[in-house]
Amino acid sequence: MAHHRYPSPFSLRLTFEERAKLEQDAAGLSLGAYVRQRLFGKDVSPRHTRGKFPVKDHEALGRVLAALGASRISSNLNQLARAAHTGSLPITPETEEDLAEACAAIVVIREELLRALGTRT
Repeated sequence: MAHHRYPSPFSLRLTFEERAKLEQDAAGLSLGAYVRQRLFGKDVSPRHTRGKFPVKDHEALGRVLAALGASRISSNLNQLARAAHTGSLPITPETEEDLAEACAAIVVIREELLRALGTRT
């Protein structure tokens, strides 16, 4: 029987905006470490940490996550995929508009992610 040092992880659903605020407030700390620090302050027990990919611009990352939350991209793509699977994907102006909106959002998200990660676009 395996003995675990810690109990299983605790999961918490956040909106894109809440996640962006946490990432920004954490300022480079892992979200787990930041949340533990906020909850337990000086009483937080130390953890062995793994390296975290550094985010160069937390404000840019926040804009990406906010854009994802504000866009209908996931809903649009989900509806389009469902229609494609059932063979009922009508080629209408609405379909074309949804596809164009999703593609434009993906371009913006890609640019902002690259900016947040410190990569020149």
